[in-house]
Amino acid sequence: MASRRNLWLACLIALTALLVIGNLASDVGLDVKYGWDTRVNCAAVDAYAGGLDPYFVKNLKGTKLSYPYLPVTLEAFRPFCADGILVAHYKTIFPVLAVLCGLLLPGLGLPGLGVPGLGRARPSARDVGLRVLCALGAFVGFEWVQASGNFAILSGVLTAIALRLLLSPPSSGAAEDRSFPSHLAGAALLGLVMSFKLVFFPVLAALYFLPLPRRRKLMLIAMAVFSFALPILISRLAYPDLFASWQLAVAGKIPDQHLVELFESNPSLLLLARDLMGHVGLIDSKPAIFATYAFAVTALVLVPFALSILRLIGSRPAHEGDSLPARVDRWLMDHPRAAMRITVLAMFALYLSSPRLKEYAFFELALYAAILLVDLPARALAAALTVGLLMPSLIFVTGSSPEDNSIQLFSALMFFWVLLLDARHAGRVPDTVQL
Repeated sequence: MASRRNLWLACLIALTALLVIGNLASDVGLDVKYGWDTRVNCAAVDAYAGGLDPYFVKNLKGTKLSYPYLPVTLEAFRPFCADGILVAHYKTIFPVLAVLCGLLLPGLGLPGLGVPGLGRARPSARDVGLRVLCALGAFVGFEWVQASGNFAILSGVLTAIALRLLLSPPSSGAAEDRSFPSHLAGAALLGLVMSFKLVFFPVLAALYFLPLPRRRKLMLIAMAVFSFALPILISRLAYPDLFASWQLAVAGKIPDQHLVELFESNPSLLLLARDLMGHVGLIDSKPAIFATYAFAVTALVLVPFALSILRLIGSRPAHEGDSLPARVDRWLMDHPRAAMRITVLAMFALYLSSPRLKEYAFFELALYAAILLVDLPARALAAALTVGLLMPSLIFVTGSSPEDNSIQLFSALMFFWVLLLDARHAGRVPDTVQL
């Protein structure tokens, strides 16, 4: 039985890898001018270096798109755009960075959500390979990053480093005191990453599920929030004119140029809600759209996640007078590796709930998925690979129109539900297969 299970799972992983690689390779032959986001970002850096306002599209050479990032990023991106190397060679650089993300991601060493203390001392080649495969192929997110040349690849690298710092192996006593500075650094870096795309800010709340005393968790959240706000504050104080232009550009108040719209085409639950309201004649009613979006996020993501966590915590006897937050804190401290897995699952859920989840943003979602994928038992791993990697790659490689980006959303939702179903089997004997 174990030998047959090894064989079919190995075949599934190999087939998934071939489809992912084939899907990425098929883009090379398409007659499309790729890399538009890289050209926009580097044109903005060049305009700023030349004394021009980069938030006016007329000042950006070779593009009609606008620059969406905070003014302080113009300095941060300057080394990447120097001498035009990134614009000329991003097709080679981006896959290397994506593989680097997979290598940097931490391993939780936990077969299944509810089985603490069964971690492996060092990651196997199988684990690392699965993480790299997930980074490259989950939800076809990297394909969009590669096609658009979006700087989500850079925030992805920073996210991987932040997660590695935050999800270091649990310690106790003096060892815990020594590891806390690395947790603070990870929280600060994660907050900085969220400042690139302001809409993903709620992901920072997931730090509460880390297996630390409540005071330290709140310190981590405070550090992450401070780091998130710091680039905004620096942009406002050090670049007042550019900050005013950025506000105008984001609000769509600069006439006759591309503007960033909340309702522009993207595979998010908000746009799904808007499409549903369009079918009943309420497409112009923003209250109806946002109410439907809130219901969809609550029913499809947040409530199932909360119920899974409460089911795990409810399986433990409660001490008299304990509040729910106290019970949550105690359970997380008693199950440190499971708590770290829940933390990443919460990040995945909050990121997935974003109202503006662009196609390329699914690459960063894939990084959270890569951590959660590796330690699944055999059947759950097969299901996650199928819905998260194999199915979307197969659909796109067989000629699906790039506009069919709702495939990414449904793939991510099904992957999330597979993870939640696995969480229901907490306490079972793990059957993770080592290939």
